[in-house]
Amino acid sequence: MKKEDKSAIIKQLESTLSEYSHFYLADFGGLNAAKTTELRRICFKQGIKLVVVKNTLLQKALENSAVDFGELYGSLTGETSLMLSNVGNAPAKVILNLNKANKSKVKKTIFKAAYVEESFYVGEDQLEALIHVKSKNELIADVIALLQSPAKNVISALQTGGTTIHGVLKTLSER
Repeated sequence: MKKEDKSAIIKQLESTLSEYSHFYLADFGGLNAAKTTELRRICFKQGIKLVVVKNTLLQKALENSAVDFGELYGSLTGETSLMLSNVGNAPAKVILNLNKANKSKVKKTIFKAAYVEESFYVGEDQLEALIHVKSKNELIADVIALLQSPAKNVISALQTGGTTIHGVLKTLSER
């Protein structure tokens, strides 16, 4: 490959990485053509971009980034696929479902590392933690639900109290 071609690929990887807030490094080398096509379809439906990359070119693109991705460089060995997403836990769920579906057929480790919510997750044991990482929208929804809870409790108590007082007054008036 010519140096100009490599530079173009590195620039393209840099722009692709800047478009997405989260990415995963994975190895899908043990999949046959049908399973790979199925994986690509699932990723497309989930809004995940799946790109097979050369480790050295990806490392150079990461080095040119404003963020220090030094922790991920050790994971850039063997075959590497880049899963890019704006939802932090979507690729983890896809990888987990793929592992469950192909438990006996795939012998390779699929998950290598990830950069999610400005944190690094390296090693297959981190996949379970990544599944439970909430997205920004999920966290906002949780905060809103927590803020609404006391107001709902007050309104409920006032409504219940009104019917209770009415019931007590009605009983007293009947006596």
